[in-house]
Amino acid sequence: MPVRIIGMIGVDPPKGNTLHVIAGGISPGFLAEFAQAHEDAGFDLVLVGYYSSSAEGFGVAAHAAAHTRRLGFLIAHRPGVLVPTLAARTVSTFDALWGGRLALHIIAGVTDEDMQRDGDFTPKEERYQRATEYLAVMRKVWTAQTPFDHEGRFYRFTDVRSDARPLQKPYPPLFFGGSSEGALVMGAAHCDVFAMYGEPLAETEQRMNDFRRRVAALGRPAPGFNMSFRPIIAPTEGEAWDKAAKVLQDLKDGGALPTRALDASAERLVDIASRGDVHDERLWMPVAALAGGRGNSTCLVGTPEQVAQAMLRYYRLGIHSFLIRGFDPVNDVTDFGRELIPRLRLGAREVDATMGSRA
Repeated sequence: MPVRIIGMIGVDPPKGNTLHVIAGGISPGFLAEFAQAHEDAGFDLVLVGYYSSSAEGFGVAAHAAAHTRRLGFLIAHRPGVLVPTLAARTVSTFDALWGGRLALHIIAGVTDEDMQRDGDFTPKEERYQRATEYLAVMRKVWTAQTPFDHEGRFYRFTDVRSDARPLQKPYPPLFFGGSSEGALVMGAAHCDVFAMYGEPLAETEQRMNDFRRRVAALGRPAPGFNMSFRPIIAPTEGEAWDKAAKVLQDLKDGGALPTRALDASAERLVDIASRGDVHDERLWMPVAALAGGRGNSTCLVGTPEQVAQAMLRYYRLGIHSFLIRGFDPVNDVTDFGRELIPRLRLGAREVDATMGSRA
């Protein structure tokens, strides 16, 4: 199947090598140019992140959509900030107005501290339980043909109906991430794509097989998978490793990086990093160790061809969606579009042709 390439946009010009792009003030011109750069580079979607202090995601995506033609938007969404009926109509409205250019990334297990800044003091595992009910209501709003009532542990509604319907049927794709049992239960019940941070191939295949079993046990369609990497590319392999060393030093010099893992996914990355700096030849873990496993911090290092081939090894496992972003966010978008994305797309087509010929 065609490979899907996802980037990430922010609202304020970043300064130097950085882990994050969604903090800071709002620069409308920069946001438009950053979105256009992703579209020109051949990205299919861009992630619009969420912090309790960041610009509101649907507004960010709407501004970017107005300055692009086909680029899609993967909007990070926290269940519980809005009631699910309003959230469902918000999604439907955006999807209908902007031509089906929307997907949602469901985030229920973010840190307690950041949730509390938005007034939510619900414990983490209970947030996953609430999110499961929330998603059930949202999906019903999108698909129900007649008004319905709902009475659950967290929400109660009567005579629910919606004139706003998403353009995509039955509704836009639902992504999620996480390694805790609560996250996996929620995702298996309601989400379409399991989004993972970059891990070694063996661990990745184990996680994929476990999640496939969970989804199959519920009688749901086979899930999709997304994997996030920070490619570090250069014309030669030696230059790429030198570039990686500079990125690491710049991040150390910048300071203020979190060093403590705050969730199960981050703990997994820190544990992998403790077993070695490099796995499977190109998966480079020192930034993940420095950042406490957060910030999409696992890297693939090499020439564009070498990194594309490394990503295709994951593609052969069944990961057909990749979120890639660099530490020099603006310039790396252009480099990825020129050097990496075309090789990855061509390689995916060759893999599909080879596997099809064996079927």
